[in-house]
Amino acid sequence: MHLSDIVARFDETLATDEFADVDASANGLQVGPDDADVEKAVFAVDAAEATIDAAIDADADLLVTHHGLVWGGFDRLTGRNFDRVEPLIREDIALYVSHLPLDGHQKLGNAAGVADHLDLRVREPFGSMGPVHIGQRGVFDAPKTTGEVREALDELDGSAGTQVIDFGPDEISDVAIVTGSGVDWLDEAVETGVDALVTGEGKQKVYHEAREAGLTVFLAGHYATETFGVRSLAALADEMGVETEYISHPTGL
Repeated sequence: MHLSDIVARFDETLATDEFADVDASANGLQVGPDDADVEKAVFAVDAAEATIDAAIDADADLLVTHHGLVWGGFDRLTGRNFDRVEPLIREDIALYVSHLPLDGHQKLGNAAGVADHLDLRVREPFGSMGPVHIGQRGVFDAPKTTGEVREALDELDGSAGTQVIDFGPDEISDVAIVTGSGVDWLDEAVETGVDALVTGEGKQKVYHEAREAGLTVFLAGHYATETFGVRSLAALADEMGVETEYISHPTGL
């Protein structure tokens, strides 16, 4: 299959253009010619030497990741940047990246995947960022304890154990999700009246903010909360007739 056809399908499905003004990541095709052919694509959370080496070992034509190589552009293509880009070019492997579009997609995205895992219902977009949303909100059929939610999050792929900042109600019904580094949406969680915010990693200030707001915050791991999107894209590529492989490389963070 032509690389350009895959890129066009992914970009259209994820509404990539809508995120152009709010995302520091250069979403879409970051490395590679438009006229290449793709027989095998591999999918991973991060574009790093480890996953690029795995793509080479898998004899892939395309690497698809959530975290890419270009965040506002390169000043110089040297050092770590060169060490990552050079093997992609040498081995004729294209790199497609989707950051915030793949966080916020309400069916294929990372937040949607966490919500599926938790079996949340009555979903709606959450985590406003300009004209777009990068998260999701939902409710449990029946209230759950903090311990039950933590146990479910500990089952995520790549989990190193969920930290809990437990200042919310004893039973949790209404949950907001922003994967990765999402504690900056705590105020929106408070304004919408949810019982808990699920995200990946925290900042020092979130303890006091959650305590003062009476909100529970689950820190389930940046990596662990962001494996769903690329696996959804792998399933879409399968439907397009491309051979796919998912590369698991947890960071423990």
